[in-house]
Amino acid sequence: MTRIGKVVKSNSHCDYVVQLDDAMEVVQPPQPEDYGFGCFVKLEEPHGRHWAVGLIYNSQLLNPLFLNSGPRLSAEPDPMFTPDLINETRVLLGTVLIGTLEQQGDRAYGCHGIPIIVVPVNTPVYRMTSQEVHRFHLNRDNSPQFQYYAHLMKSGGQFAPQLMQQVLTELIHGNLFKAADRKALEILCKEVSWKNTMGAMR
Repeated sequence: MTRIGKVVKSNSHCDYVVQLDDAMEVVQPPQPEDYGFGCFVKLEEPHGRHWAVGLIYNSQLLNPLFLNSGPRLSAEPDPMFTPDLINETRVLLGTVLIGTLEQQGDRAYGCHGIPIIVVPVNTPVYRMTSQEVHRFHLNRDNSPQFQYYAHLMKSGGQFAPQLMQQVLTELIHGNLFKAADRKALEILCKEVSWKNTMGAMR
């Protein structure tokens, strides 16, 4: 289980901002592949309460030194007289909540939709494993489900169509579903791809 950061704020009930862990906070910070566009994440306490499942839909680089008009040194500073500088740059990840993972006995299943509970600030965020992603797309009866399509298209930001196509492509290539279910995902993915293409041509 790879921790990528923590919740620092929200823009709405289902739109949260996650601050990425860096080398100043953890021994092994997450790698770029761990928090890419379309990655499934879970917001939960370690060995504690599970709050929600989300998708990374956007990223923002925060650099306080950008356009800093203050004076600069004409030469490299002397390390003997220079105080330690703290790197104040941050990576912020826009995360849309799309449901929860519910526990039923020794197995988990997904509950798609907007979570009812408000996720607290500082809640840890982890990248989901392929097995967890698979379980999230199975309902209580262990049947495949994909019920957050409309929600994601409305709440996934300006890149929502591309995000949906990325998610569908990942589910198809992950070989997590049976042939008939995978075929349905492929048809939906082709429809989304066609809409994206036609939208770009207008």
